[in-house]
Amino acid sequence: MYVLVEKNMVLRAFSVAWLSICLTFVFVAGVNAADRPFGLGSLATTEQVSGWDIDVRPDGKGAPIGSGNAIEGEEIYAERCAACHGDFGEGIDRWPILAGGLGSLTSEDPVKTVGSYWPYASTAYDYIYRAMPFGEAQSLTHNETYQVVAYILNMSDIIDEEFILSNETIGKVKMPNQKGFMMPDPRPDGQPKGNPCMSNCSVPTKVIGRARSIDVTPDKE
Repeated sequence: MYVLVEKNMVLRAFSVAWLSICLTFVFVAGVNAADRPFGLGSLATTEQVSGWDIDVRPDGKGAPIGSGNAIEGEEIYAERCAACHGDFGEGIDRWPILAGGLGSLTSEDPVKTVGSYWPYASTAYDYIYRAMPFGEAQSLTHNETYQVVAYILNMSDIIDEEFILSNETIGKVKMPNQKGFMMPDPRPDGQPKGNPCMSNCSVPTKVIGRARSIDVTPDKE
């Protein structure tokens, strides 16, 4: 009898707590309901948006305030990057090579590195800040990221070791393969044929096989 009463008390307390949570949610959701067409969720704060808005454009727009040079970046790189990419960007085992390969893209053995292949310095900053070090993504500060990128660019002789890479200069760095990415697509097989349909398109289709005919549809049990 005692166990039954105790269980009922626990269930009643749980129900009251759950009801309180639901009422709190309804109240909070109703505060901003007029600001949202469907009355769902809540408005993202400026701080929440800034946590996701971390992309950097080729012209440097979106780059966070910060700076660094290759001299400062050498120590950070040695501690956080060299274990996989090597002390001089040569790559350990099958980890990517980061430096060198300049002028090799048109050869029989192209070496694609940050220095030889990537079109913009901002691409390096965006990727390193977003996804590196491996397993510790976004653990680098803005200044540390600028320092590491500066060191990587310096290893390929793209910038001087004392060059200050910052939110004001990253969009001005000229990469060797910047013109290797061309728009529109110059390949003959990549050109549109005729006038492409953009709306209410009727595309002829031809059935070349049916799942049941080629015996990939499971039989009903």
